[in-house]
Amino acid sequence: MDLLEQLCRTPGVSGFEGDIADIMKHELKKTCHEVNQDNFGNVIGRAGRGKKTIMLVAHMDEVGFMVKHIAKEGYLNFVEIGGLDDRILLTQRVIVKSKKGDMVGIIGSKPPHLQGAEDRKKPVKHEDMFIDIGAKNKKEAEKMVEIGDPVIFEPNYGKIGKDLRYGKAADNRIGCWALIKAMEKLKNADATIYAVGSAQEEVGLKGARVAAYKINPDWAIAIDTTIAGDTPGIKENESSLKLGKGPAITIMEASGRGVITHPKVRDVMMKAAKAAKIPIQIDVLEGGMTDAATIYLTREGIPSGVVSIPTRYLHGPSGVFSMSDLENSVKLTVETVKRL
Repeated sequence: MDLLEQLCRTPGVSGFEGDIADIMKHELKKTCHEVNQDNFGNVIGRAGRGKKTIMLVAHMDEVGFMVKHIAKEGYLNFVEIGGLDDRILLTQRVIVKSKKGDMVGIIGSKPPHLQGAEDRKKPVKHEDMFIDIGAKNKKEAEKMVEIGDPVIFEPNYGKIGKDLRYGKAADNRIGCWALIKAMEKLKNADATIYAVGSAQEEVGLKGARVAAYKINPDWAIAIDTTIAGDTPGIKENESSLKLGKGPAITIMEASGRGVITHPKVRDVMMKAAKAAKIPIQIDVLEGGMTDAATIYLTREGIPSGVVSIPTRYLHGPSGVFSMSDLENSVKLTVETVKRL
C-alpha cells in the first residue's frame, strides 16, 4: 500500500485523529529536524534554517459520525461530525471505531415502500436514520459498541480513468500527502519551515488556530481541497474548476467570511506558477473555508494563502481527484515557499 492510499484509508474523524497523526509524525520525521504533537493534537514538524518562518498546514481530520444512542432493537442513532449531505448517507457502509474493534454497519431508514406518498418526496434526515451493526438487541449492541464511538465511511481507494483517483477522506488526506512531499523538497530551505498536520478543521478550524498562535509565522499556506465544477448540474459561474487543469489559487473563501488571500502572498503564488510553468486555476468561493481563514486572524494577523486541489464529491464516501493536480500542488507549494 503506497502512502497516498494509506492516508485515505486511515480513520481520523475530527477529535479522533490519533491514527493519521501517527502516520504524519512518521513521515515528517524523515525530513524535519524535530517533530512534536501539541496538546490539541496537531502534528508540528520543523525543517530548514532562516530568519523567516513559514507555516504549511494540511488538516488531518475527516467528516464522519458519532454514536449517540443505542435503541432497544440494537440499532445505533448517530450525529454527524462536520458538514455532511444527508442525501448521500442511506445504505452507505460505515465502520464504528469501537474500543472492542472495528464494527461494520449499514446506514438505514424506514423503507420508501412503507412511507406515504408525501413522505417519499422528502429527503430523509440523518436523525431519522440508524446504523445496523447486526445486533439482535440493545444488550448485544452494548457489548459491541459504546455511546461516543466515532464512525467513518468504509475505507476505499482506487484508480478511475487514466489520471484520476478516488478515496475515503480525500478531503484532506491528499493535502496531507502534498504537505509531506513538499517537505521532502524543503528540508534544507533558507527559511524555517513548519509543517503542520492540523486537528479538528472540519468542526471549526480549531487546530490551525492553536498551532498558528504557537508558531507565529511570517507567512502561512494552507493545502486543502476545493469544489470541482466539472460535473453535471454545476454552472460555470458557480465553479469553473476542472480536474486535470492544475491546482487552484484561492483568492477568497465564503464570500469573504473565510480568508481573503493577502495580496503579497497571491502575487508570489502567481509569479511562482508562471516561472515554473505550473498550470493553475483561480478559486473564488461563496461557501467553504480552510485553515487559512483562522490563521490569518491569529495574533496581529498572519499573511496567508491557499493551495487548493479540485476534488469531486467532497465530504462523501469517495472523493475523486487528479494525480497531476496533486503533484502540481506540491510544485506550487515548494516554489511559493522559495519565493516567500
